[in-house]
Amino acid sequence: MNTHLKWIKSSYSGPEGGNCVEVATRPRAVHVRDSKDITVPALALSPAAWSAFLKHTVV
Repeated sequence: MNTHLKWIKSSYSGPEGGNCVEVATRPRAVHVRDSKDITVPALALSPAAWSAFLKHTVV
């Protein structure tokens, strides 16, 4: 895993640490991880897959 990624915490993540999703973008991949346990490998998605996922999320 590239340790030089800049992780951004989701605005939907709670301040008390319950739902902590972070995203890091690169030109060819969007990396998603649970910030409560960063030892678990992040999920890497293509930008097209990430866009499709965002279209189907509930706001």
